[in-house]
Amino acid sequence: MIKNLSYKDPKIEKQINLLVGKEFSLVKKLKLKGAGSRKLYIKKCDNKIYDLLCNDYDLSVCNIEIRPKGIIIYIKSKLETYGLVIPYYKLVIFKVGDEDYTINADTNFLKIRIKNMSDHRFMKKVNSQKAEYLSDKNPS
Repeated sequence: MIKNLSYKDPKIEKQINLLVGKEFSLVKKLKLKGAGSRKLYIKKCDNKIYDLLCNDYDLSVCNIEIRPKGIIIYIKSKLETYGLVIPYYKLVIFKVGDEDYTINADTNFLKIRIKNMSDHRFMKKVNSQKAEYLSDKNPS
């Protein structure tokens, strides 16, 4: 689900909170050692996201925020901020090569380039949060 997050809209905020949960508290963010990524460079994306990015002549970058039930990928295009909201049960992450990750959800996908070890650790944190959420939801 791609939403324009440039302006505060209570309806959109409520939809996002229902889908991926409310933002972590400051204490929880400190325990996680951060709930947001640094700038990640977009190498490839689906047509929907490409249409948003093609109007902008800057480098295509995004950042990821971890929420209790999913992630939000923030994408800036000109003066607008868009959020790709992905619950954990729809999230699929592939590591492609040494520096690239592909993030898939329904018909949306992003291929991002990661160069720092801290960003690789962040992607591992996303995967571990997903595994923890899905294991708590479906106890054996």
